[in-house]
Amino acid sequence: MDELAYDERRLHQWRSGHARGFSRRDLLKLTAAAGVAGALVEAAPAAAAAAPIVKPLPPELFKPLGTNAETLWSSLKDVGYHVPIDRFFVRNHTSTPIIDSASWRLTVFGAGLRGGPVEFSLRDLRRLPSVTRSVTVECAGNGRSYFTTQQGQTVSGTAWGLGGIGVARWRGVKLSTVLRRSGLSSRAVDVQAAGLDPNYVTGGVDLGPVRRPLPVRKALDDVLLAYEMNGSPLPADHGHPVRLVVPSWIGISSIKWVGSIEVSDEPLFSPWNTQFYRLFGPEFPAGGQPFDRQSIKSAFELDPGATFPAGRNARLTGRSWSAAGRIKHVEVSTDGGTRWRRARPVGPSIDNAWQRWEIDWRPAAGAHVLQARATDVRGNVQPDVARFNTLGYLFDAVVEVPVTAT
Repeated sequence: MDELAYDERRLHQWRSGHARGFSRRDLLKLTAAAGVAGALVEAAPAAAAAAPIVKPLPPELFKPLGTNAETLWSSLKDVGYHVPIDRFFVRNHTSTPIIDSASWRLTVFGAGLRGGPVEFSLRDLRRLPSVTRSVTVECAGNGRSYFTTQQGQTVSGTAWGLGGIGVARWRGVKLSTVLRRSGLSSRAVDVQAAGLDPNYVTGGVDLGPVRRPLPVRKALDDVLLAYEMNGSPLPADHGHPVRLVVPSWIGISSIKWVGSIEVSDEPLFSPWNTQFYRLFGPEFPAGGQPFDRQSIKSAFELDPGATFPAGRNARLTGRSWSAAGRIKHVEVSTDGGTRWRRARPVGPSIDNAWQRWEIDWRPAAGAHVLQARATDVRGNVQPDVARFNTLGYLFDAVVEVPVTAT
């Protein structure tokens, strides 16, 4: 058995719980090797590399973060339930590819199918029954910077505030429809989409195309292959021509620029569920703890450091969301958490994506700390302190927002 095949077998053993003496160092080595293997075996249609982000990033709408762009919450005030495309956050591992939709093809393949590979054009997908849903897409690291600024803890990764999230109206075909038309077998276990963006290289190691497996039960539940966003064809930065949209799960699951989907009869792996997007730290196992779902959060539709007129009525607005379900209520404090008042819900919670809210406030002159705390229908409440993990995922604590009245 060659070294690469051995590494793949060992990683499968680790994922299934049958490997002995398996350290995190071993895990990192094997996932790197597996990423290179994926890059070698997965063929991708040609796509021209563009800038890291194609659309304009005006400073009143975005905070640039390397290859990413965070939405400024002040830009969402009064824009309605869905985030407009021009201010929807961007999460890129490398750069936005420019893909010709006419020549684009989706290839579905793997041992979890009854036959050989099946190919779909964009026209093929558009001929299938379509669905439209309002779905939240949120980066797993949304809120990461607050581990450091609010809790005094050192974490690695992009220093997102709370703007690594957006809700859009996505239209496309159910992934279950495509899988069944491709000959899905009862033996299928995992489904893994791979993007057509440039391969991700870190530490001198080529990890291949961005990809992350889904269990077949999730793939057959509510996942979309989306080709429209807010009533328009997908823009380049958001996955043109087709992307996955995976409700309630972390954003990395919603692979953009999908070019291939593997259907396997055994568990699949990639660096994006073994090396990254795991919870590491003192409270977690040595190999890290896997996770798929997002947490509960709230944000004010203003920027930290905002100024209000003293002694005059102001209306504070914001949004709260939870991967576990609809928001039950939101409480707001304007004095650093000493007293709390219920906010008024604004409009419906469409498809449970998030809940808009508002509350009136008459500030006295001076410095103030605003806080918002959400409770969802399953009883989840935002905590005072988020659970620490070294990669800074799933920050769900109540965020302190300093403002001034003059």
